[in-house]
This record gives sequence, structure tokens and C-alpha cells, in this order.
Amino acid sequence: MLATMSNQLPLALQLREGHDLDNFHAGDNGLALASVKAAAQGEEHQILLWGGEGQGKSHLLEGAVRHAQALGRSACLLPAKELLPLVPDVFDGMEQFALLALDDVDHFAGQPRWEEALFHLYNRVMAGGGVLLFTASASPAATPWQLPDLATRLAAGPVIRLQPLDEQALTELVVRRAGERGLRINGEAARYLAMRSERSPAALLERLATLDHMALARQRALTIPFIKDVFDW
Repeated sequence: MLATMSNQLPLALQLREGHDLDNFHAGDNGLALASVKAAAQGEEHQILLWGGEGQGKSHLLEGAVRHAQALGRSACLLPAKELLPLVPDVFDGMEQFALLALDDVDHFAGQPRWEEALFHLYNRVMAGGGVLLFTASASPAATPWQLPDLATRLAAGPVIRLQPLDEQALTELVVRRAGERGLRINGEAARYLAMRSERSPAALLERLATLDHMALARQRALTIPFIKDVFDW
């Protein structure tokens, strides 16, 4: 069955390198991280995370899938954006996984066939004692679900809003991820990058990846003048 699903969902079953729970920089999101880890271990049965773009929702889901798999539990990541071009029947049999992580689940809102399929998948997973993790850009109450029973179910477990990282947390994230890449950056340069970039971890790490490439090409250190030069700031 898994081989068949792999052919249908080549993207859904792939996880990006570097996204695990150990390297998620939580800041004020310690509760979200602890709850997701508990779900990956089978200690929670449902969690919905919501928040703005680039705040780490996908990172947490991918980390949960990895953590569950490392414990010998079957787990699968399902990105809603990549499922929508398919048909809702793709959910058939998915309840076999011990953990299902549905990223950007609010993309199914307003799609009657997808909402119905998700509703039935939810019921099958809960009946079988499985775990469901969801992410969305808004809370269930603020999402235009057409199926009221589905909205009720999505709100039944802990619903946790991810908080944006503050200046200190973003600076620490830059220093930590630079170190993981083998790069050296002092606190002043890291703070400058954090404050001039878009204020989200995802956008900031994209900037850091660009700097990594350019520093290697130009054989330069990650100083404030170099950062200004690369991004024309």
C-alpha cells in the first residue's frame, strides 16, 4: 500500500533536509514545540497550529514526522497545496499511518469534496487511535469551512497560535544556523541581518543561504558591510 501511495504522492512523502524538532528555534513557542513532540510520541491525538507565513509551521510538522519515524511509528506528511491538483480519493487508506500531518489544511476550505473527504478521514483516524497534526494560516473559527462538523472537529484538540520571534530570538536563530553551516557571524552582524530581513524564520534563513553561497564565491566573512553589499541595503 505504501508503495502505491508513494507513486501517487511523491511530494507528500518527502521531507526537506534540516527540518527536525531538535533544530526548531522555539522562542515563545515552547508550548507548540512540546505539544507537537508529544503528538509525535503518541501522547496527544490532535493539534492544530496556526500563524503567519514563514513562522515555522511546516518545520514543526516535518520534525514531528521525522521524530515519529525515528521511534518506529509510521507517519506521513500531506501538504494541502500539493494535494489539491489530485482527487480527494487520495485520502483513502491514509488512516493506516500512526501519525498524519496535514500542512496548510485551510486550503481545503470552500472545496466541498475535499472537506467531506477530510471529515471522513478525520473520523477514521480518530476511531483507529491515530494522531492528526494540522497547520493553518488562521484558527478554525476564522476559516471559511462550509462543513460545520469539520470545523468543530478541527477545533476539538489543542489549537495553538505560533508567536513571531522577537529580535533576540531571530538573532539567536541566525547565529545558530550560521554555525550549523560552518559560518561565523558575530552578534552585531546577525542582529543587523535579522532586523533588515523579513521578520520570519523562513525568510531569514533564505537570506542566510544566499549569504552562505556568496561568501564562498567571494571568499568573504559575514560582516555588516558584506551583508549590505549582497542585498544592496
